[in-house]
Amino acid sequence: MARIVKKFGGTSVGDVDRIKNVAKRVAKAVEEGHEVVVVLSAMAGTTNTLVGYCREAAPLHDAREYDAVVAAGEQITVGLLAICLQELGVPARSFLGWQVPIRTNDVHGAARIETIETVALEKCLAEGRVAVVAGFQGIAKDNRITTLGRGGSDTSAVAIAAAIKADRCDIYTDVDGVYTTDPRIVPKARKINKITYEEMLEMASLGAKVLQTRSVALAMTQGVRTQVLSSFEDKPGTLVVGEDEIVEQEVVSGIAYSRGEAKVTVVGLEDLPGQVSCLFGSLADENVNVDMIVQSASDDGKSADVTFTVPEDDLKRTVKAIEGKRGQIKFRDLVYTGDVVKISVVGVGMRSHAGVARIMFDTLAEKGINIQVISTSEIKISVLVEAQYTELAVRALHTAYGLDAS
Repeated sequence: MARIVKKFGGTSVGDVDRIKNVAKRVAKAVEEGHEVVVVLSAMAGTTNTLVGYCREAAPLHDAREYDAVVAAGEQITVGLLAICLQELGVPARSFLGWQVPIRTNDVHGAARIETIETVALEKCLAEGRVAVVAGFQGIAKDNRITTLGRGGSDTSAVAIAAAIKADRCDIYTDVDGVYTTDPRIVPKARKINKITYEEMLEMASLGAKVLQTRSVALAMTQGVRTQVLSSFEDKPGTLVVGEDEIVEQEVVSGIAYSRGEAKVTVVGLEDLPGQVSCLFGSLADENVNVDMIVQSASDDGKSADVTFTVPEDDLKRTVKAIEGKRGQIKFRDLVYTGDVVKISVVGVGMRSHAGVARIMFDTLAEKGINIQVISTSEIKISVLVEAQYTELAVRALHTAYGLDAS
């Protein structure tokens, strides 16, 4: 017998028929003798509708009341699933975030989990019942409802799995696992049977939408074995585990890409102490996340050109923030474009194999693709290229690293 947390996303509980299908999956696990906690998202589209209501009511609404509104979606799904389980003869009860309770900080709309009190959940399991918990939500110190931000139900599930010392956390989605790259671009992409936390974290942060980044980071720090499965197909998924569980690591496990990137170059930044700090400090003040950064000497030898990437949605704010600091940040020009994409190769095997970067650069050169920016980490190499080359680059690299399915 195992203790398992099962999380189902919005498409998995999109209507009552799909909720009944989820109930059958849960009932099967109970019949096999497992203790089960289920974590649910709202029905697909519900949260967007609720967010729209808040914006319609007032463009600058109270974030605390916003959380009270958007948390309502999960209340519906957990209640319905408990009803469906009871109809199948499976004892079950629903829990909202405050009933567990899942305690968070008070950053409404993007709260972080601080503690989960497990007494109520343990009692429910000890009584032979399935605990059906609302994902995405918690309660702050002042007893106000909080929400965890987009994709927060994944984080809820992993956090609960860690708190109750579950054997595994199963994340059910509309895909059947993690692939070596996007199968819509590369039909020969392969499903990965096992992937390390670090690789999954890199791929999630680089554009792979299978798991939410915060949930992977939490799974890694808490050692929660996590499995990605399909809600609609009954077949094995992908296990996300510690590196010690994988006997022979692939040199490269996958190719990720992120289209929502913008490139900014500050031309002729004065080569003086504090200029770079002031530049990026102005962006931090605006909560703009900066990713790839490259600094090179300007032609005059007295200044530097600093190039970096930001989310394309933040480009206007970035330009406004930098232009607004012209009195403190001394530079000649500001050049920017959103017509770029970040392509990354990821794999823990890079630590012990040479030549990984050369394969990437040679492959892109053979295809006539110019590299604009390069950044690396211990298990990742990322390049910035023109957006028009996205599919060509991903396909070529997937083949070059031997990832194509036979």
